[in-house]
Amino acid sequence: MTHGTRMDTQTPYLDGDRSWRDTATRYALLPLRVFLGVTFIYAGLDKLTDSAFMKSSGAGSIGETMRAVRDSSAIPALVDLALKNPVGFGYAIAFGELAVGIGTLIGLLARLAALGGALISLSLWLTISWANDPYYYGNDLAYLMAWLPLVLAGASMFSLDAVIRGRRRQRAGGYR
Repeated sequence: MTHGTRMDTQTPYLDGDRSWRDTATRYALLPLRVFLGVTFIYAGLDKLTDSAFMKSSGAGSIGETMRAVRDSSAIPALVDLALKNPVGFGYAIAFGELAVGIGTLIGLLARLAALGGALISLSLWLTISWANDPYYYGNDLAYLMAWLPLVLAGASMFSLDAVIRGRRRQRAGGYR
């Protein structure tokens, strides 16, 4: 057994002192951020521009959707709360998805945006897709799990949060 001799043949450095693995790790969450950001922006805009969705009754409306899932949801009281004002709830979800999507995509308050996305996904899983059998047919649970790494890690690359952090470091003399 030889100690102290590196036997691998991988190129150790791509950019200065960082290995290619470090570089890949730094960028690993970027595709997830872009996907979730664009998807939630699209979902919010889709709801806001769908005239049938933003109604309390009728085919394709938020009200009909909530009434259809009420008895099969994990928390019927949550659906009952939404049914008190289905149009208001529909706008809250749509604007929430927009805010989450924009915040995630540009990386502004990224952890808070990701937490908002996780909470939206959790509420949709517990109401709309709860009755899916088997459970993995419902996409809301997968979205909930996809938000968790961003809740934990935030947006360190190509984000307004990183720009703000960098400016704070400059003002503090590089010690933060």
